[in-house]
Amino acid sequence: MDTDYLIERRTLKKRITFWRILAFLVAVGALIGGGLYMGGGTELERHQAHIARLKISGIITGDQATLDTLKNIGESSAKAVFLVIDSPGGTVTGSEALFEAIRNVAAKKPTIAIVDGLAASGGYIAALGADRIIARRTSVVGSIGVLFQYPDVVKLLDSWGVKVESIKSAPLKASPNPVEPTSPEARAAIAAVVESNFNWFKELVKERRNLTNEEVQTVSDGRIFAGEQALPLKLIDEIGSEKQALSWLAKEKGIDETTRVIDWKIKSQDNLFGLTDALALGARLAGFETLALSIDQAAQAQKKLSLDGVLVLWHPSLDIQ
Repeated sequence: MDTDYLIERRTLKKRITFWRILAFLVAVGALIGGGLYMGGGTELERHQAHIARLKISGIITGDQATLDTLKNIGESSAKAVFLVIDSPGGTVTGSEALFEAIRNVAAKKPTIAIVDGLAASGGYIAALGADRIIARRTSVVGSIGVLFQYPDVVKLLDSWGVKVESIKSAPLKASPNPVEPTSPEARAAIAAVVESNFNWFKELVKERRNLTNEEVQTVSDGRIFAGEQALPLKLIDEIGSEKQALSWLAKEKGIDETTRVIDWKIKSQDNLFGLTDALALGARLAGFETLALSIDQAAQAQKKLSLDGVLVLWHPSLDIQ
């Protein structure tokens, strides 16, 4: 019995060891797989001929993670780039940085902007960086204009008996601000900055879309356009989707339509070490898509509410579009 017992113990120990090793390998595989998912494919895939697909969505701030991803795409073996844009815009400087990064990629590889729902204000600036803009008939593009907003809580503070005093080196320092009336001089100074940025935006549209001064004036009153309206105004090149983008690449650039399209992911660099993305990914893997969307929307709402300065942003409300 002692011999049988020892044999049984050894067999059991081997089984336990086997399952522990298997569990470890599964865990490692899951971590690697999750990392590859978040990173947008393997290095092997990126070194093979492919078309890179990058989604530009949400509020545009010119974050370093997006700029780095575009730089990496430019240095990869991708034959062309699809920029899938779904953005209401963001800051002027962030949109300018994104535009320049896209132009750098387009100097190396054919780059097509595909409007997936919305390319307004800064989102449209991003689209202007591409060689070609394609939008669906019902997509929203345009909103060519610049915005500067600030709250005025002077009356509210007065009703509470609160007065905020400040000592400034000059009258226009830190003006306008929400706790004091805006002087005509401060308003004029901000208006001059807005006008300067607006002129830059209009010149960009004129140059990239080859428009006359009259044509630019027609489309730059801040309004949005449906894709079918934007086409005759020359704000986009074609009505369609990725299918039309592939056809254009084949016809104009000689790139096989069957070339594999690989998604590139923008790695999160938020203050919570990607916790928001991790939570959303976990919810999706568990089958809770609604929860994942709520997490994504909450993150975008936080970005939207924290925007400051001169904006190129279409936002009819504080709700995430």
